[in-house]
Amino acid sequence: MSEVLNAVASRFESGATLTHESAKAAFEAGLQRIAAGATGVDCAPLAQFDSSALAVLLAWERAAQARGAPFEIVNLPAGLASLAQAYGVDTLISTRH
Repeated sequence: MSEVLNAVASRFESGATLTHESAKAAFEAGLQRIAAGATGVDCAPLAQFDSSALAVLLAWERAAQARGAPFEIVNLPAGLASLAQAYGVDTLISTRH
């Protein structure tokens, strides 16, 4: 049970909006959390997004991989999952519902 709690504790939330306007700030904030040991992001709060969200998620995954750490994206909104599929990057994003 403590492993599950640790996994949840090491995730950060995406925020409600991840669009072109907010992508740079979100990207940098996520990098700081990953550098501090975060191993995932919870996208449950994400209500407004565009293709920039995919770029940020992929960049966070690459940053975690560069540190040799796993990175999991949970609760990806269906619309963003569809967008990832349309762009052909759905197989690059490690998601869990």
